[in-house]
Amino acid sequence: MSEIYMPRLSDTMEEGVISSWVKNVGDKVASGDVLVEIETDKAVMEYEAYEDGYLVQQSVSEGDTVPIGAVIGHIGETPDAVPEESSSGGAAAPTEEKTAESGTAGQEAPARPQGGGEQAPPQPAPSKPDGSGDSAGTRPRSSPLARRLAREYGLDIESISGSGPKGRIVRADIEAAAKQRPTEPEAAPAQAAAAPQAAADRQAFDDGRDSTELQVSNVRKVIARRLTQSKQEAPHFYLRRTIDAEGLKDFRAQINAQLESTGSKISFNDLIVKACATTLRAHPEVNRSWVDEKLLQHGRINVGVAVAVEAGLIVPVLHDTDKLALSEIGERSRELAGRAREGKLKPQEMSGGTFSVSNLGMYGMDSFSAVINPPEAAILAVGAMKQQPVVRDGEVVVRNTISLELSVDHRAVDGAVGAAFLKDLAEVLENPMRIVV
Repeated sequence: MSEIYMPRLSDTMEEGVISSWVKNVGDKVASGDVLVEIETDKAVMEYEAYEDGYLVQQSVSEGDTVPIGAVIGHIGETPDAVPEESSSGGAAAPTEEKTAESGTAGQEAPARPQGGGEQAPPQPAPSKPDGSGDSAGTRPRSSPLARRLAREYGLDIESISGSGPKGRIVRADIEAAAKQRPTEPEAAPAQAAAAPQAAADRQAFDDGRDSTELQVSNVRKVIARRLTQSKQEAPHFYLRRTIDAEGLKDFRAQINAQLESTGSKISFNDLIVKACATTLRAHPEVNRSWVDEKLLQHGRINVGVAVAVEAGLIVPVLHDTDKLALSEIGERSRELAGRAREGKLKPQEMSGGTFSVSNLGMYGMDSFSAVINPPEAAILAVGAMKQQPVVRDGEVVVRNTISLELSVDHRAVDGAVGAAFLKDLAEVLENPMRIVV
């Protein structure tokens, strides 16, 4: 019998939400099969099995929030195998209430060795001072989730017949029993008992704006936490520069004309991303991070590109951006952006960034100030291309321009260093042949 643990699927992940179980209890599982879809702080990701067998238990339900390392299920050698109660309290970890129960769950059954080895002889469970501690031999077999639901519904779990393997009581049994019982005030579920308070809370929350509290996704929670952390901990300073984009516009038109037969196109953002990578190579002192009172110099240039998705903001990373051809950056950016919107990015495609680019030009924004994506030291905000009167050779002419704003973490990069970087970046973009040479 093997336990399935909540994995760490991104470098910033602390907990995950069970989005959906792909395999059902009793299903045959082969190594590499997708077991479950997990919503992390960045996307919904597929988690694969690492061994053959049968899924014999789903320790947590869809929608539950589970910390990293907690047990979320079990794989057995036969479809009717029944796991012992987990001494790790893994199934009891998704919520604060479950965490509080983990010590009790650890006393309900003996610890068992990993990898399906020979099981250790059971030890007698210590008695509980409140008299509620029936031994594992007399208590009906039930999942931690079933026991929690029984308490919430005010049900006596010993009076419920289990439909799971070997008579194990599962969630469906508790919910069926709750529906069949007579509706009595003293037997009302915990949720019903809390309903007046919830209604009062909603009434108190309504301040005359007809507000409704929305469900917050795991991605949105992490965005809020990390960007608040960024603004509170990283002393931001901002550098602004408007570039003449006529040369960039003509350069893009020439490249796309040459790529017309391939069906590929290069965007202005692709050119800017490549220009940033080229300039970072000449200014490695910007390709740094301040982490735990340490200054890290990154040997690789990995540019992240901000992508707006329904759940929030995702930043896929183009690894070794300085070594990629423009056509590769264009293809890879579109591929990553598409998978980001579908929630199918892999962990390695969202981690390891050393610099980021955020472009709101497609929304007509003249300029904006971006929040640094920690632990990176800088992010470039790109505005829309627009025509403006400028002075050229003593005459006022109309030229296409783009506004750039560099947000910099002063702990890792000084003002003069950031200014030198933005100055060279502007010159590269105004002389775009330098992007590819």
